[in-house]
Amino acid sequence: MIVRTTSDPAAFKELVFPFLQGDPVRNSTILTNIVDRVHGIMDDPEPPVFVSVHDGDEVVGVVLSTTLRGINLADLPVELVPVVVDVLAEASPRAIGVVGPEDSARLFAEEYAVRTGRAFRETERARLHQLGDFVEQKADGAPRLATVDDLDVVGLMFSGFRAESGHPSEGEAADRRWIGQRIERDRVWVWEDGGRIVSVVGHQEPVFGAARIGPVYTPPEYRGRGYASALTAEVSRRLRGAGDEVCLFTDLANPTSNRIYAAIGFRGVRDLVGYAFD
Repeated sequence: MIVRTTSDPAAFKELVFPFLQGDPVRNSTILTNIVDRVHGIMDDPEPPVFVSVHDGDEVVGVVLSTTLRGINLADLPVELVPVVVDVLAEASPRAIGVVGPEDSARLFAEEYAVRTGRAFRETERARLHQLGDFVEQKADGAPRLATVDDLDVVGLMFSGFRAESGHPSEGEAADRRWIGQRIERDRVWVWEDGGRIVSVVGHQEPVFGAARIGPVYTPPEYRGRGYASALTAEVSRRLRGAGDEVCLFTDLANPTSNRIYAAIGFRGVRDLVGYAFD
């Protein structure tokens, strides 16, 4: 096996997209991360490390390491973990964590911790869902695309989402820039009731016919009224109507969100586990 690394998203896209497009739903996170970096709307305090594993001329594994989100193993087979650890222990010795299929993520965490002299602990279990039979959801109010005039309200909601979900942030200004770039690309929807924005749903750019929903956030004072359910359903309906498969992630520790998405028609595809490095 040969392992290659680069920090150039355009070069990496050309190299690995033929492999990743074989399952655009399961590979959605890495696909959209690369696309957003090519478009210049995603960055980190330090350059990413893109990793590809090759068997001869064939790509057989893809991994992404970033400062803010750590190491994403995607669908990396467990037998390829040791060669990737060898590379990332040198290229990304300060990674905040790793996420991937349970067997691969656990083995990676164990070997990486030994190589870097760090401890690790489980922090999350997530499930990737794909939309099956769609079921419309109702709530008072109506959906619409977010506009730049909504940036103050939606930017604060996104900061709230980051804080509650434990996703690292570079600060409110960075969150505002992140959400503003996606508003400009018609990738953010809001639910409005009584003239107030009460919920926000974003989605990633469709890649190879698959689109991933997220973030989804309703401020605490507006919860329990079905806003997020109705808005997620509406965005899902529109994405599917454009011909795309629709997917999203849930935290398995949050039974409410899992129940909401199941009611819309989302069904589990695979589970992932995350570990943090201390």
